[in-house]
Amino acid sequence: MILTVTPNPSLDRTYEVQALKRGEVIRAETERMDPGGKGVNVSRAVTAAGRRTVAVLPLGGAPGALVADLLDAQGIEVAPVPITGATRSNIALAEADGVLTKINAPGPELSPAEQELLLDTVREQSRDADWIACCGSLPRGLAPAWYADVVTRAHAEGARIALDTSGHALLEALRARPDVVKPNAEELAEAVGRPLATVGDALKAAEEVRGMGARAVLASLGADGQLLVEDAGAWFAAARVDTVRSNVGAGDSSLAGFLIAGGTGPEALASAVAHGAAAVQLPGSVMPTPDDLDPAAVTVTAEIPLDRELTEPVS
Repeated sequence: MILTVTPNPSLDRTYEVQALKRGEVIRAETERMDPGGKGVNVSRAVTAAGRRTVAVLPLGGAPGALVADLLDAQGIEVAPVPITGATRSNIALAEADGVLTKINAPGPELSPAEQELLLDTVREQSRDADWIACCGSLPRGLAPAWYADVVTRAHAEGARIALDTSGHALLEALRARPDVVKPNAEELAEAVGRPLATVGDALKAAEEVRGMGARAVLASLGADGQLLVEDAGAWFAAARVDTVRSNVGAGDSSLAGFLIAGGTGPEALASAVAHGAAAVQLPGSVMPTPDDLDPAAVTVTAEIPLDRELTEPVS
């Protein structure tokens, strides 16, 4: 079972438009409403793959009730933490050329009692978990060290932790030695404090993040592929993608694919890339099923192309 923890979930509305023109009335071609938040998306991807998951998340107000209903309709087991504030609502605008514009609300502030209840719920639900995936930003009220506390408590219970966050929350959590962290290129550059222009730059940054405490780093480099750096070695993987429709939740789908395949080694990396590549070819934040995957389109190598320039370098 894969337990997911999403401290700041959302109700996500995605609109597909031809082009985003500032100051004009834009008519959407399609619209979707999905339960959102990185950990929620990981649970959705795990469920789509036919595996069991439990989603721990604070929920409040009408948006929170709708998130719970949407997850229940998808067959996802939810361990809700009731809060006074309303769950946030986010908007994503997906243009025909693949450009995505997101508007993310800040979310509610959790009281000290709600914070403690969230930790207690994670501890209670983690007893049967193979992996605990802690994902996304922290809501107001939670200190940057909150994820570090979760990692420490999980390790004390013998659980493995995958962490997908950024900024101070990531740096604080690294001290607790999470089993794997999943930064994108921008988050990786932020963690080491310098720009990334090549795959080699990303590899060096991932090794430094391991030096800060991460036991393994699964780094997403967007259209260029992904890197996995761990004790056993380092690998680079990429996949052929015919058409990009939306990258909402693609990184979360990738993390789910990685954990489903065991969370270590080149086979897990290949699964991560296959899931991520399938997700970007689906609308909104739809998660891929096994029928959507194309493992033959994925290549994995230990011969990392160090000099390859990133399609979207991070300054």
